[in-house]
Amino acid sequence: MKSLLLIAHGSRRAASNDEVRALAAKLGTMTRHFDTVSCAFLELAEPSIPDGIEACVQQGAQELVILPYFLSAGRHVAEDIPELVQPKQAQYPELKIELRSYLGAAEALPALLLNLVE
Repeated sequence: MKSLLLIAHGSRRAASNDEVRALAAKLGTMTRHFDTVSCAFLELAEPSIPDGIEACVQQGAQELVILPYFLSAGRHVAEDIPELVQPKQAQYPELKIELRSYLGAAEALPALLLNLVE
């Protein structure tokens, strides 16, 4: 089974976290590549990244793609997220975990931004 885990920062504002949950649910209805799509948060919201990975494992994931929903490669993307993923990879060596590049690095982003304003 292949799962997608969308990683966001997390917010004190519950509605912001709910937006991320809604996006993950929408992705789940749109994809044919993933059996499950869920989300997790770096801080300030639940589930945490380790808990999100654990939930995917408990649902039967054999492959896990982690997508950081961040616009720039700051410390969270470059250091914090990999540091939280690594222990789960060590805990589940049979689980194929692929940490993808962050949203802001997507080649399609400039065109998407222009579509929003033109």
